[in-house]
Amino acid sequence: MSQNDRPPAEFVSAGWKSVYRIAGLSFGIIFATVGVVFLVCPASVVLFFNSVAGRWGMRESPPPEASLYIALAAAYMYVVTVLALGMYFRPGEKLYPVLLVQAKSASAVLSLMLCIVAGAQLILVSNTIVDAVIALAVAYIGYRGRKRPG
Repeated sequence: MSQNDRPPAEFVSAGWKSVYRIAGLSFGIIFATVGVVFLVCPASVVLFFNSVAGRWGMRESPPPEASLYIALAAAYMYVVTVLALGMYFRPGEKLYPVLLVQAKSASAVLSLMLCIVAGAQLILVSNTIVDAVIALAVAYIGYRGRKRPG
């Protein structure tokens, strides 16, 4: 058996594999659900956040209409769903959590930048916090659960 024919070494330690897989499955289900909501009823999401923002004296977000941005949001949620489910189905592959951390970090940073440039909207502030927490959680689970030599 040549080196290229060998299966990849396990990335996650045996003790953390169940936590890692449960996190991947949970995130996958949540991301898929959010992606469907973004695609099917995006205005409801914005209206919900605007109703809360109005009570808190925050700037409201414009209501979305069928557009490229809704397609891109749903496509992004599809991609992060696939990455999270990759953690569940293929815990030996370390690329899935690495890419998921990158995607969620990018989303958090971009949302924060839009808050700074366009003014704090509750939906952007919420996305900044939620995606940063998800990125940190996946990074922690991936780091803490990784298999160490010896």
